[in-house]
Amino acid sequence: MPAAAMTTARNSTATNTRRTIIRRMIIRRMRMATTITMMNIAIMIIITAAPAAMTTNSVPAKPRRRPGPSSSPGPHERAAPAIAAKGAAADADTAALYRLMTWLSPSFPVGAFSYSSGIEWAVEAGDIVDAASLRNWLGAMLADGPGFCDGVFLAQTHRAASCRDQIMLRDVAGLAAAFVPSRERHLETSAQGRAFIDIARAAWSCDGLDQLVAGCDGPIVYPVAVGMVSAAHGIALRSTVHGFLHALVANWISAGARLIPLGQTDSQRVLASLEPDVTATAARALAASLDDLGSAAFRADLSSMRHEAQYTRLFRS
Repeated sequence: MPAAAMTTARNSTATNTRRTIIRRMIIRRMRMATTITMMNIAIMIIITAAPAAMTTNSVPAKPRRRPGPSSSPGPHERAAPAIAAKGAAADADTAALYRLMTWLSPSFPVGAFSYSSGIEWAVEAGDIVDAASLRNWLGAMLADGPGFCDGVFLAQTHRAASCRDQIMLRDVAGLAAAFVPSRERHLETSAQGRAFIDIARAAWSCDGLDQLVAGCDGPIVYPVAVGMVSAAHGIALRSTVHGFLHALVANWISAGARLIPLGQTDSQRVLASLEPDVTATAARALAASLDDLGSAAFRADLSSMRHEAQYTRLFRS
């Protein structure tokens, strides 16, 4: 082969080789560019989708639609009225306790501190000389004397006032005023009853109280006043009777402590020992009728009569 032809052949081969190499490089670069582009697209998709997913998770769920009239409520919806009713009952109990504690507190201005229910004469006569004799005297007064009778009158008044039975209320009020055994005891219970009604109407008035008071003829004694006001306020009878008898005994002990005298600790021991007597007397009074009224505490009744002629006196009864 001539030299010129060989040179031309070599040049042609080299040219083809270079073209092949260049074509392969272009193809490779195109593939790399495609791969990079796909990767960029994937990265952009991930970057864009991640915040969207986070935003979707943080958005609160839409509220449920209320069930229609035909659908049954869920357990929480069924429990809501019961919880509300329980809360309302607890509020009513709290209000009743607050009022009873106020009305039967020694600081309630009915003047109870100025009466001893004949205990002053019993101390003068030597019937009461210490904590033990005071406890026995008060136990008899509570269970067999004015304590039980006042509890019955309170319970009957509360029931009559609760059902707005004005005839029954007037009869109970008249019987309670006539049942007092002495002039001083009548002064004691009627003065406290009048003060209790006056303060209740001025500071603790409620619907229907004025009508109940107006329906009573004559003086309103203390247990009748407490029963009437507590019924007008819708306070439970059992709690009222227990609170009233506790306040009655506590006032008797206060008088005895000043007369004997007794210390504060001994006074509290006497009050603690009378707890079962108060509970039993309250239960009897709640179950009793007006036919069950009666008193057998004759010595206590005589002491209230003889106190009128006692030479030195600290108390009004």
